[in-house]
Amino acid sequence: MDPSAPILFFDSGVGGLSVLGPTLELLPNAPIVYAADSAGFPYGKRTEAEIASRVPALLGRLVERYHPRLAVIACNTASTIALEHVRSALDLPVVGTVPAIKPAAEMSQSRVIGVLGTEATVRQPYVDDLAAKFAADCTIIRHGSPELVELAETKLAGEDVSVEAVKAAAKPMFDAPNGDRLDTVVLACTHFPLLADELREAFAHISYVDGGPGIARRIAYLTRDQVWPIAPSPGLMLFTGPTRGPSLKALNRYGIGEMKSL
Repeated sequence: MDPSAPILFFDSGVGGLSVLGPTLELLPNAPIVYAADSAGFPYGKRTEAEIASRVPALLGRLVERYHPRLAVIACNTASTIALEHVRSALDLPVVGTVPAIKPAAEMSQSRVIGVLGTEATVRQPYVDDLAAKFAADCTIIRHGSPELVELAETKLAGEDVSVEAVKAAAKPMFDAPNGDRLDTVVLACTHFPLLADELREAFAHISYVDGGPGIARRIAYLTRDQVWPIAPSPGLMLFTGPTRGPSLKALNRYGIGEMKSL
């Protein structure tokens, strides 16, 4: 394995930074290429067929160009729809992102759990399967919020995001039947941990769970015997189309030192 071979992160926008951050805590010298499909954003409003064809094609191009050691689909929507398509198409390990329903069920005292994601993610049969396997004794309340995705992108672009706007976007989940008993919410979109401070202020009595740290541990395990550079290098962030985009300063905390168009 070439020490300079990067880990490739892929998402529709900036949400995958919530996976990249914990990964760099475990693998601080890992070279990073992060691809944001801004031309296809937001995935939550696209059809399953569009995502199932678009994601493998884009990842195929990225793998040919950057020769990563491992690819991470740091997007719940893309993972629940296209993960198996990507694994069939690529000859390298591919790590997906799935809603953290199992740890949420282990935490919940009221046995009422929220799954807060995109409209596309929350309606997937994959979520049904996870709920049946790991939270059969729980009531699951699902809410798809495209507004929260946009608010996360807005925040990373350096614009102000109010707690009131975040609260309004998530409130239908709490207004649903049994919503008053919610005690644990799965952040089933990688964008949403970027709004963790606002969510905690808006709904202070709720515990939030996301998959970022678990995915980071999986990446570290799969690359455990591989050689890394002796020092960190600035990561590269790619955009597939026009974007208002985050500032480079905002990305520096995630190890990103350069931005380009794909």
